[in-house]
Amino acid sequence: MSPRPVRDVSAEAKEGEERLEQSLRPATFEEYVGQEKLVANFRVYARAARERGEALDHVLLSGPPGLGKTSLAHILARELKVSLHVTSGPALVRKGDLAGLLTALAPRDMLFIDEIHRLSPAVEEALYPAMEDFRFDVVLGAGLGAQTMEMKLERFTLVGATTRTGLLQSPLRDRFPIQDRLDYYAPRELKEIVVRAAHKLALPADDAGAEELARRARGTPRIAIRLLQRARDFAQVEGDGKLDLRIVALTLSRLEVDTSGLDGMDRRILACVIDTFGGGPVGIEAIAAAVGEEAQTIEDVYEPFLIREGYLARSPRGRVALPASYQHLGKAKPGGRQGGLF
Repeated sequence: MSPRPVRDVSAEAKEGEERLEQSLRPATFEEYVGQEKLVANFRVYARAARERGEALDHVLLSGPPGLGKTSLAHILARELKVSLHVTSGPALVRKGDLAGLLTALAPRDMLFIDEIHRLSPAVEEALYPAMEDFRFDVVLGAGLGAQTMEMKLERFTLVGATTRTGLLQSPLRDRFPIQDRLDYYAPRELKEIVVRAAHKLALPADDAGAEELARRARGTPRIAIRLLQRARDFAQVEGDGKLDLRIVALTLSRLEVDTSGLDGMDRRILACVIDTFGGGPVGIEAIAAAVGEEAQTIEDVYEPFLIREGYLARSPRGRVALPASYQHLGKAKPGGRQGGLF
């Protein structure tokens, strides 16, 4: 009797979670909440390009993770009625990886590159003529006998997304005629996102519960949706299937998200700067080693919120804990110049 094939339950669960998350994303400009000025401008750009029958100009979207850059790219493709091809900077290792994507593009198609600041130098250089002249140069042979063959490409739109604009080389950044930055969301906008997502999940939600969840979501839709999904679990198992204030408070307490939206890692970072390094200044690598997290993750995910909310500051010599950090953690601020900016 042959053994039964083993099902990868964890992989199936992950795929199901990803499908659920995608279903909660906005599908049109009308469903896209927040970023009003940016969305209004993109409505104009998309309509003008569609009426002319041209490809949209290349677009660079920047801002902290989870604010809707990928969702906006999907909406643009739907508005233009073209296909969207999705990849990421770390996935494009060689020029051949890029060539395969570019040659598969139909006229006016969109190529979305997430984390575009992490492109390898070779791939980035090959991207320049593709963006400007819609051609791709292939080198045949090596040494003195090497020849360059030019491949014509269809006119396409490159949409790049980055959390760290400063790491983009100027020649690449300057080739994007449209450059926009997404900002953190206000609690009222996040509340609307939570209510809409709860409706899609068939989860009854009252105003108090949705408002509290939105207030603690760090101004980020992705975090609001993630907290909502976990709150749905607690509402099903430990509640009456409704998203109310009690269930939201229970969920966030179990997830260690405090009343200011700080999670366990946020508090560890602040405590590390204060207790281990005397309030700073301290370098990001030292903080990363002390809390057991990658420096880039701290810079991209945790630090922007802590700086924005006034818990941390960057000085020429490193990160410094501000008075709000001591107050939040209930610690006494040391006297003298320790913990100052300079």
